[in-house]
Amino acid sequence: MLTVKNLAHWYGKSGKPLYENVNLSFESDKVYTIIGASGSGKTTFLAFIAGLDKPQAGEIFLDGENIEKIGATNYRKHKVAIVFQQYNLLVYMSALDNVLTALAVTDSEHKNDKQYVLDALKGVGIDEADAKKNVQQLSGGQQQRVAIIRAMLVDANIVIADEPTGNLDDENSAMIIKLFQDLAHEHHKTVIIVTHDTKIAQKGDVQIKLTDHQFVAS
Repeated sequence: MLTVKNLAHWYGKSGKPLYENVNLSFESDKVYTIIGASGSGKTTFLAFIAGLDKPQAGEIFLDGENIEKIGATNYRKHKVAIVFQQYNLLVYMSALDNVLTALAVTDSEHKNDKQYVLDALKGVGIDEADAKKNVQQLSGGQQQRVAIIRAMLVDANIVIADEPTGNLDDENSAMIIKLFQDLAHEHHKTVIIVTHDTKIAQKGDVQIKLTDHQFVAS
């Protein structure tokens, strides 16, 4: 379980609160969606729980251990996987090599197993021919599926996605959300998605709205 305790953050020198006294828990087997207006602090919050930045106050725990004690590098390498709106794939590599490169820095028994990765990509509609293409030759929906498979196979318990459907049409968006639901419900991950799209937010098992500097779950 990922737990946020008494988290607070303020805007620069102005001292204006971005949010204060945030207390949230994120369990495995669930998809959490966070929705809020532009500039409300959604992406900043993701940076905190992903270990990419530190809040000015409060603590974040994974299974009862403070993530600062786990260590930022260890936490990001082994505990959390991030899926970005812009995919963040290595553009000079194939889809296959993007996933293999991510696996190479893990302790996975499949780190050099090309067939394992090809089978995983095939499971999300990317056949071997497409898997061996440079990722820039793939559609946006295909690239996002590669990014999700990369996150899934590194076997992190927490999967965090920042506007993962922001560049996709409705059909591809629905497919991507289904993949995230499968990650949570079938692979027992904790999935946290930030979105500005109400339709996407409604797909979460738990929906969290960020408004007036407060996170309200429903």
